[in-house]
Amino acid sequence: MAPRGGDGLLSYIPRTLLMRGRLKLVALAALALASVARPALAQSILRDAETEAFMADMSAPLVKAAGMQPRNVQIMVINNPEINAFVAGGQYVWVHSGLLAQADNVNQVQGVVAHELGHIEGGHIVRFGEGIKEATGVTLLSLVLGAAAIAAGGAEAGLGIMGLGQQAAMSRFLAFSRGQESSADLAGARYLSAAGISGKGSLEFFKKLQNQEYRLAIPQDNSYGRTHPLSGERISVLREVYTVDPAWEKSIDPQLEARFERIKAKLIGFVSEPTQTLQKYPESDQSIPAHYARAYAWHKSAYPQRALYEADALLAAAPNDPYFLELKGQILLESGRPKDAVAPLREAVRITNQPLISVLLAHALIATEDEANFAEAEQVLRLAVQRDRENPFAWYQLGVVYERRGDTPRAALATAERYAMMGQHPMALRSADAAMQGLQQGTVDYLRAQDIAMTSRAAIEQQRKKR
Repeated sequence: MAPRGGDGLLSYIPRTLLMRGRLKLVALAALALASVARPALAQSILRDAETEAFMADMSAPLVKAAGMQPRNVQIMVINNPEINAFVAGGQYVWVHSGLLAQADNVNQVQGVVAHELGHIEGGHIVRFGEGIKEATGVTLLSLVLGAAAIAAGGAEAGLGIMGLGQQAAMSRFLAFSRGQESSADLAGARYLSAAGISGKGSLEFFKKLQNQEYRLAIPQDNSYGRTHPLSGERISVLREVYTVDPAWEKSIDPQLEARFERIKAKLIGFVSEPTQTLQKYPESDQSIPAHYARAYAWHKSAYPQRALYEADALLAAAPNDPYFLELKGQILLESGRPKDAVAPLREAVRITNQPLISVLLAHALIATEDEANFAEAEQVLRLAVQRDRENPFAWYQLGVVYERRGDTPRAALATAERYAMMGQHPMALRSADAAMQGLQQGTVDYLRAQDIAMTSRAAIEQQRKKR
């Protein structure tokens, strides 16, 4: 499991907090379901308009129950086949694609999200340092006492003190981590109850984790030496809480479940090998999720006509579904037919006004190489970055439009935005300085370029001092 900050539902060794605050996007492929590289996590984020809308709607009652504002909390998907989720600073929950692929229903995902919200509401990322500090104190004390014993002539005793100190420090830290996990479990149970959502999915998911522990031969007698309580221990505690809750027998919202099956199939089609997808969703399966999954499988296999057949089957069932329109536009665009892609993408944007789809429409407009489309592309992109600034591909496309129009200063500013977002501070500084050379002082664009230049210089200086 790649190292990362924050909590994971399933882990066996202490984790180092890699980052605090919001992670920055690094690169965005021009896909409706897009993979965004994250070197810090050795993984990538999967950004998709439909998935993000589903995650927001699915989690909104839980977020409110946790005392937070839904607009401030984001549930993002990491491209990782393992069954896991974690928080790493800010009000962000990171869910592995493997968790969504393996979840049997939306209720199981809600149970996971409720647990992770418990970490956010409890401030566990901030308090993570407290556990490290306390453990470090024990370690330092043991080193001092051990050194004193060695100096007094008791080398063996001194080394023993040091070793015991290290063991005590690790035990102290693990106990601290397990306490946070238990707290998040109970907090998640409260959120589910307050939202009127059954805890059955939460228990079912912990049973999945328990089965994984069995396969990995994890001892089930006690939690000593682990960052998390054993899944069996968690199940026992939570069962007592969930089964007496009024929401225990409440059924899953069928509309929400149908949306989950769609995004699950879509995700599997995007991340899995096409042969695996086609085995899981054979041609005999004519359901909406199956058409969705096969469309991505055929598209990945470079069979555009078969992919379009599946997309058209979806549109036959729901002609005005914006995400089916988006899919058809994506297939056409990436098959070298940008002119044909414009109409379905334009309609999808009209229906949803979703920034990610807007960027795809702008890409298609620019790819037509028809200058008559550039004004629309610019308008679409400017609106998109107003609603979702952290999309490097949007800034790249906006820079292309400005460059084609001969507006070099604003092309440089868009490039500076992109590099700043990617953490490439020297390139961001260079582009911001170039933008300021051509922009009128005091304007909004000039001040933005100035801000990027200042923050980039500060970041470069900070990196220089660390060397």
